[in-house]
Amino acid sequence: MARSERLLSLLQVLRRYRRPVRGQALAEELGVSIRTLYRDIASLQAQGAMIEGEPGVGYVMKPGFMLPPMMFRSEELDALVLGMRWVADRCDKTLSDGALSALAKIAAVLPTELRRELEESSLLVGAPLKRHAYKVSSDLLRAAVRAERKLDITYMDSSGAVSQRIVWPFALVYFDQARVLMCWCELRADFRNFRSDRILSVEEMEERYPKRRSTLLREWRKANHAASRTILPESDSIAS
Repeated sequence: MARSERLLSLLQVLRRYRRPVRGQALAEELGVSIRTLYRDIASLQAQGAMIEGEPGVGYVMKPGFMLPPMMFRSEELDALVLGMRWVADRCDKTLSDGALSALAKIAAVLPTELRRELEESSLLVGAPLKRHAYKVSSDLLRAAVRAERKLDITYMDSSGAVSQRIVWPFALVYFDQARVLMCWCELRADFRNFRSDRILSVEEMEERYPKRRSTLLREWRKANHAASRTILPESDSIAS
């Protein structure tokens, strides 16, 4: 293992622990000698890593230390480029601009060799099969999910029937051909998924829904597993 990869692995291991962990345990997990471990910790501390502790006592890393992008492996850079390009091509302007800005920030702090590798990446995103027109801003939907606000939506299903719903949005799912708002629907008293291109109008309500979105997501996963269902972008069962 190259030294840079070994240092990255040590940082990742330390991040998992909230309490001091003995050097010998770290050395065994990483497959290095205790002397090598001590040298690596000293090297990381010299580079600014907030690692506290000493031999015989244990080591712990303070929260908030950011891994320098220069320590990204080639496959990690490939994943970043492909993911950012997908978002830039498939998502609304806010997320698209955010993806391109984040990619530029990463490129700016990479060493020359890795920056060239990022800029010359051959991983490309193909054109979507079909682009839908959206009457409702995805910014508004994401904001409601973050704020855990109820939404009053007017929805048209695949047969053309229009209904009014009060929903608790807790996730927004991006497919190649659709975006799906995952909600608890007060009308149906159950989980329902709504294609955002079929939402005719939406109003964010002042009232917050009574559960945390993380709780709703856990409950949805549990119900989804029990019923052997999945999220589909094209189905009459998406909202009924």
